[in-house]
Amino acid sequence: MTPRSSRFFRIAACVGVALAGVCGTSIAAAQSVATVAGMPAVMNAGNMYSEAGVNHLSPAVAGALPRIYVPNLRSNTVSVIDPAKFKVIDTFPVGHSPQHVVPAWDLKTLWVTNNAEGHNDGSLTPIDPKTGKPGKAIAVDDPYNMYFTPNGKEAIVVAESHARLDFRDAHTMALHGSLSVPQCKGINHADFSIDGRYAIFTCEFGGRLAKIDMVKRKVVGYLLLDKKGMPQDIRISPDGKVFYVADMMANGVFLVDGDSFTKIGFIKTGVGTHGMYPSRDGTKLYVANRGSNRIHGPRHGKGSVSVIDFATRKVVANWPIPHGGSPDMGNVSADGKLLWLSGRFDDVVYAFDTTTGAVRSIKVGAEPHGLAVWPQPGRYSLGHTGIMR
Repeated sequence: MTPRSSRFFRIAACVGVALAGVCGTSIAAAQSVATVAGMPAVMNAGNMYSEAGVNHLSPAVAGALPRIYVPNLRSNTVSVIDPAKFKVIDTFPVGHSPQHVVPAWDLKTLWVTNNAEGHNDGSLTPIDPKTGKPGKAIAVDDPYNMYFTPNGKEAIVVAESHARLDFRDAHTMALHGSLSVPQCKGINHADFSIDGRYAIFTCEFGGRLAKIDMVKRKVVGYLLLDKKGMPQDIRISPDGKVFYVADMMANGVFLVDGDSFTKIGFIKTGVGTHGMYPSRDGTKLYVANRGSNRIHGPRHGKGSVSVIDFATRKVVANWPIPHGGSPDMGNVSADGKLLWLSGRFDDVVYAFDTTTGAVRSIKVGAEPHGLAVWPQPGRYSLGHTGIMR
């Protein structure tokens, strides 16, 4: 019996004996998604984050030290936090203007993207997660951010200042080819469709989005969100139907149907809406509101975190930072209990309790940005600070 036939008979059996209440989860998990070649199968079509659930760690991260890696944009360093102690235990130099710490597709390396603002020496610094130490940097042009093709073969370096995506070998970073995205000024953040066939990138300085066909490697089109907008992070819903787009000027999240590439809604959150991360059970979306819609905002802005319920598309909680703050980028701990975010303009890192919203802060270097929580659950990483699936 083929796997497809097997799925059919399991579903038929559930229906035949009227056990929908018992078999509902099995049916959702059994629904097939035709993915691009080489991409791991979608295990649950109703929740593409199912394999990144609480402490669902891959054997690939065995031996990885539990750490928070914080790129300090103005210090040109990475601070290393022991999450058990809530303390910085190491700091090491990297290249100019480190923006994000990006888990590799195979989960074996963490890459620091040093995009060299104002310099001409962009690079990627590898970190060995088993030792927490950096390796020799690789020269790469303007790596503001980095993603990976769904099959894991290539890294996608986001060369923001050139409005260009550079496709490179996922391990050596040798350049394979480039894709110009000329109408996407400030291209930086992205997420991928559930089947891996396309990705949507945000255009920070153009108030729009760019849709990229990942199979044909071409620009499908652009979508204007708001002429005065400044879209930041983007994250797809667990069922793969809607993209959530944080907009720093709109102070909220636009909802976009990815397949039709149309705006379908908006959710007001807080001032300077910026980073977004799904909860470990895939039911909530944590939204960092940076507290300022300026690129270089004030210290102690009115920062907060909004919690959106994916099912209702409504804000169900809001966690302000006492005395102000500037939460930016980060991710969720492996056990789902803490949301770690950089305090961009306050030179700290925040750890939010995901049950109560209580927050504590840790002093780091100057202007921390896209920190990585490691290890994280999941089979593979699509990039950024850990788009785990």
